Amino acid sequence: MRRVSAFSGSAGQLDLFVSGGGEIAARDAQDLMTWPFFSLAKSKRVRPIDFRMGEVSILVEATAEHGMATIWDADVLIWVASQIVEARDRGRPTSRLIAATPHEILSFTRRGTGKASYERLKAGLDRLQSTTVATSIRQAHHRRRHRFSWINEWRERLDSSGRALGIEMIVPDWFYEGVLDAALVLTIDRTYFGLTGGLERWLYRIVRKHGGKQKGGWSFDVAHLHLKSGALSPLKRFTFELRDIVRRQPLPGYRLALEHALGRERLSFVCIPEDPLDAAMRRLGYSGVDKS
Repeated sequence: MRRVSAFSGSAGQLDLFVSGGGEIAARDAQDLMTWPFFSLAKSKRVRPIDFRMGEVSILVEATAEHGMATIWDADVLIWVASQIVEARDRGRPTSRLIAATPHEILSFTRRGTGKASYERLKAGLDRLQSTTVATSIRQAHHRRRHRFSWINEWRERLDSSGRALGIEMIVPDWFYEGVLDAALVLTIDRTYFGLTGGLERWLYRIVRKHGGKQKGGWSFDVAHLHLKSGALSPLKRFTFELRDIVRRQPLPGYRLALEHALGRERLSFVCIPEDPLDAAMRRLGYSGVDKS
């Protein structure tokens, strides 16, 4: 179902993309998995992320009213990416203007679907809209920055009793173009949404991006990881939390280890072999096959 909407005067007339139903795989944008775009803390963050590495520059700024968009808020963008990729693969037209019900988003991201969860979703949408990003990523000239908010606009549709009928939102060109590029999107394990810590959520995304399905795995210098996280915590605290994650091994599909070499600490990670059917079911949010 598509119809023309005049929702955004600034974006002009956009066709409305209505999300599809049913269980679909979760997809994440690789740029968002690689670089520090979100706060990893549940408490309000207003201090900017000002990151530079080589030709990559990222400046993320927040308002005092709402604070910076968090890695939990980014679940909305994972839902958007998943819907757009699914529609594209099925030959359906897509758009930056997306309609959905709160229940769809909350169910997909494994949140509760009650009033409190809906209020948290609205607060997250406000943070996504008010957080501004300026980045050189995917710019032809690295000195030029693309500036945007994660959501250009969003609005509720209510019935006469004030009950929410749905949400409409407009995502920025920078995000939309990246999602449409098949080379810039990865499927992630749906159990990711069950990870409760900001650092372990961020770590899963960067491990999934760099470790992939490589038998030999990958490794990062811990100090380098700290820089890429954009976290406000000092390196000592970051390392302490990283060690706890390695002890608990919560990341689906990967085994983590800390190694010491030449006086420096490195995090290594390797993909855990999994039955193909189990893997497919886990991506869709189902438990693995019982082989007992």
